[in-house]
Amino acid sequence: MTNQSRVSTGGDDPNKVALVGLTFDDVLLLPDASDIVPSDVDTSTQVTRNIRLSTPIISAAMDTVTEARMAISMARQGGLGVLHRNLSIEEQADNVELVKRSESGMVTDPVTCTPDMTVEEVDSMCARFRISGLPVVDDNGKLLGICTNRDMRFETDGSRQVGEVMTPMPLVVAEEGVSKEAALELLSTHKIEKLPIVDKNGKLVGLITVKDFVKTEQFPNSSKDASGRLLVAAGIGTGEESYQRAGALADAGVDILVVDSAHAHSRGVLEMVARVKKDFPGVDIIGGNLATREAAKAMIEAGADA
Repeated sequence: MTNQSRVSTGGDDPNKVALVGLTFDDVLLLPDASDIVPSDVDTSTQVTRNIRLSTPIISAAMDTVTEARMAISMARQGGLGVLHRNLSIEEQADNVELVKRSESGMVTDPVTCTPDMTVEEVDSMCARFRISGLPVVDDNGKLLGICTNRDMRFETDGSRQVGEVMTPMPLVVAEEGVSKEAALELLSTHKIEKLPIVDKNGKLVGLITVKDFVKTEQFPNSSKDASGRLLVAAGIGTGEESYQRAGALADAGVDILVVDSAHAHSRGVLEMVARVKKDFPGVDIIGGNLATREAAKAMIEAGADA
């Protein structure tokens, strides 16, 4: 603490003193009169040029703090998680996909399987993406059926093909462009958890799940992108490997790239910020750490969004 109050030690030397030390139990904050209702308080914050958070809290890009589970929890509460970069490029990109697929208004690129895949393969994919089933499509993307945990639950032979155990067409489906209200009505009426979205030729173009509606009700202030998916950021460093990492993260759907350095007022960091901002215009860029006005000015001129 910065408290410089001094007290006598009680010894023979009156000049011998000790600094006052305080703990949390020694301090009490007294409330004052207020006409503010907590529910009316707006804590939303513009974290970058294009992204606003309802809860101004971001979890650190540290390997003991933020991976997919933490990023999902942060976004559901209105904050943001920054995935750490002490992962392989593939693992960090997979973490981004896990966050983006955890809930959405409609999954526009659902994970699918083919009828010649094995039950073991599909079960592994479900575990990887933390989902309970996959639409089954042919080589042209036409919907053939769906394979869920219910279809695989009592299957003891993991080598059996999906086509033998799946629930085949006809299924309850919705046409492309279905409204949220109509989709919810279909899910409720037919007591199903997954609603495949198909075009006029029967090709799978999306998937709506009942859990997305439940999560929207549970977490009304969650941080989401324009497609209804949770927001997620990811840390990168400098150098060619980090540039390749940035490309993989952008392809996976990351919303913010954080060029993370202990001293960001350096040529390598500023050049990386300028490069990724130019080559990945759909992703916002944060640069740090910064400690001076001159450093902040240089970062802004490099193109950083925050």
